[in-house]
Amino acid sequence: MPFSADLDINQNISANIKNISRVTTLIMPTIMPLVGLIIISLALVSYFTELPLSGIFSWFERFFSSAFIVIYSLLVASGIYAIVQLKQHKDANYWQEVGQQAGNAIATLALTFTLLGISLGIGTLAEQPLNPENVQEIIASLTKQFSMAFMTTVIGLPTATVIRALISIKYQKIVAKSDG
Repeated sequence: MPFSADLDINQNISANIKNISRVTTLIMPTIMPLVGLIIISLALVSYFTELPLSGIFSWFERFFSSAFIVIYSLLVASGIYAIVQLKQHKDANYWQEVGQQAGNAIATLALTFTLLGISLGIGTLAEQPLNPENVQEIIASLTKQFSMAFMTTVIGLPTATVIRALISIKYQKIVAKSDG
């Protein structure tokens, strides 16, 4: 029995490798196309705008806050993952609900950041007395806040609509297939 501890450790390692392999098999088909799409999109944006990658990221940072970009990306990834996972009638209700909630969260995020941008802009306006010497500075600050506000809506609401539409259409297809 001197080898029993080694055998247990090897079995645990083997079980962990199988679990990692199972998770990788489930996640990779969703993540890799998404990563590929992001890379191709960034290359196209770089080509058409003639901006380097760092310039594109600065533009994103200027028009959207870091918090919006991170939360938006996570929610879009969740929505896409739900769409990909919506395959069988067995789990269809669950994945349909996940996709719908991801779409709803994206819309809520977009509208929340719109209101935040407007509030920050109005707050900037209220903090300073308005006179001819500082009117340009105040308008520039106000414009920056409003641009973030409206860009979050312009990006977020269509994305939410597309995710909700795709998840609903795919769900109806699965339901119709199982009923027919």
